[in-house]
Amino acid sequence: MPTERRLLMISPHFPPDSSAGTHRVRLLAPHLAAFGWTPTVLTVAQQDYEGRIDPELASLVPSSLDVVRSRALPAALTRRIGLGDLGLRALPGLRRAAWRLHRERPFDAVFITIYPTYPALLGPLMKRRFQVPFVLDYQDPWVGAWGQTVGAGPAGAVDLKSRSTRALAERLEPRVLHAADAVTAVSARTYEDALARSGAAPREVAEIPIGWDPVDVEAVANRRSHPKLIPRDGRVNICYTGTLLPLGIGTLRAVLAGTRALLERDPHLADRVRFYFFGTSNQTTDATPRVLPHARELGVEHLVHEQPARLDYLDALDALRQADALLLLGSSERHYTPSKVFPALLANRALMAVYHQESTVVDMLRAAAPPPASHVITFDDRRPVETLVGCVADALRALIRAHGSSVSINRTALEPWSARALAGRLATVCDRIAA
Repeated sequence: MPTERRLLMISPHFPPDSSAGTHRVRLLAPHLAAFGWTPTVLTVAQQDYEGRIDPELASLVPSSLDVVRSRALPAALTRRIGLGDLGLRALPGLRRAAWRLHRERPFDAVFITIYPTYPALLGPLMKRRFQVPFVLDYQDPWVGAWGQTVGAGPAGAVDLKSRSTRALAERLEPRVLHAADAVTAVSARTYEDALARSGAAPREVAEIPIGWDPVDVEAVANRRSHPKLIPRDGRVNICYTGTLLPLGIGTLRAVLAGTRALLERDPHLADRVRFYFFGTSNQTTDATPRVLPHARELGVEHLVHEQPARLDYLDALDALRQADALLLLGSSERHYTPSKVFPALLANRALMAVYHQESTVVDMLRAAAPPPASHVITFDDRRPVETLVGCVADALRALIRAHGSSVSINRTALEPWSARALAGRLATVCDRIAA
């Protein structure tokens, strides 16, 4: 048996692409060699990304990592016929590159992460053509709320395009899952739901969250210049970074309503607290505010600053360090496991977090940041998020009273979610399917 094996990792999103999906393979790939696997990352050429390019993020990728880039169809052309999905645009180029790479030096396994979803079709094709086993990895559900309760219509309403996308996903996902040798996901609930939908029974399954890497912490600490994103003005400035999803609006409104309730009881606290929201849109330019309309409706607009456009990665980490406290918002979807929880914990700031009781984030936060470092507020089907206004008000009052106090984060409790530890989990899965 060879001591070192080769793994092809297909991820259309990869630095310098700045979208959320870029971090999955970025974090795992550099650590796989320690567990006997040599990765080759197959991704998309920089000029074919539509979003913002982040050179500082690209600098976090080790120069020793083998990265191969293939061209995608130009978005300027495909959008004329209504197709902008990077997975679709990149699929022909990824297929050609994967075939070429495998013929030159065969791989022992293939790892394909979604979103986008369409490159997952390469798994069954490579398995049939080259008899190479593959891992299907979920960062988000392939078939989820999109096209059922949320869509691309006004205010996130379901529309014809989102319904069509969902219908196609319902046909494609079972075919890929039945061919997959292993399925991994950021949460067990994500792959359990997928397997229940399809009836597939892969040889291996594993929960592999999107973790953290000390390289990122060192990079933001050692920056030559730091953007001034949050003032030091004596207030309790609370920061939220990341996209605000349609299914997270209820959670946001509970926080804003709780803030209003606190100020109704204690009006003098109005000048003690401010909220800073960054990157609430999934766009990098011409982004529409998603928080301010709700803050205005609930009468707390004067407490809210929102920059909807996405921040570059290290700027977002800087914002967390500049804040006095951090806000983490969950979704009505039980599986929702945001990657932003790890940067928040590593910023060593007090936290207020509102999540569904079944989210894996809940136990993680309570282990790594026990009170008073964090105020974790949970909801479920029997206790909906709308009932949490009083709990939010109490947590916010506690954050204001504790302003200036030191916060203790149990970093040892985070070790199981370090990039190296999670790469070890993936290596174990690959060992078993390649045996």
